Amino acid sequence: MKKTRVMIVDDHSVVRMGLSSILNLEKDLVVCGAAESGAEAANEAQRIKPDVIVMDLMMPDMDGAEATAAIRKAIPDAKILILTTFGTSAELSRAIAAGATGAVTKNIANRELVAAIHDTAAGVPHFSPEIKQALCEATTMPEFTRRQMEVMKSITRGLSNDDIASQLGLSKTRIKQHLKEIYAKLGAANRAEAAAIAAKMSGLLD
Repeated sequence: MKKTRVMIVDDHSVVRMGLSSILNLEKDLVVCGAAESGAEAANEAQRIKPDVIVMDLMMPDMDGAEATAAIRKAIPDAKILILTTFGTSAELSRAIAAGATGAVTKNIANRELVAAIHDTAAGVPHFSPEIKQALCEATTMPEFTRRQMEVMKSITRGLSNDDIASQLGLSKTRIKQHLKEIYAKLGAANRAEAAAIAAKMSGLLD
């Protein structure tokens, strides 16, 4: 069985040790590395290339959003799950916009944390209810057509234009046009940013 390799980033050693103990009990998970700061995480991620990075949001030298941005710049397909005790919607939004796949609270049940890690590894957004509520309250959903919503949901799942065109029975040219309109409505510069913004909106998280 191929195990999902997880790196833990938290500035408290007791949290790193506790998470490692929990995750290493899972048959299909293994903790392959740890870091105590955002800067160290950026370096370690490039060295060990984990499948999933469990990232603390609030750290003194480089917070989780900044570390996520740095890691995603170096490793564009990195899968990052934010783990936080607290944080404002603005901080959470920055982390998601930077490329984090999801975010959960530190009081999460062990089985839910494991499920969140599996979802993150698969590129599926996973959010704790409290975080989802905070993000949704801070976000006003633009008006989208039914087809635009279908395209937007498809890009959050990581589908290519060819896949979306085949799935929806549309031409690639039409998909590109839909994406252009979606980017404009979301204020997104590119596909990755649009997917990150869309993922935190209630209609796509349910």
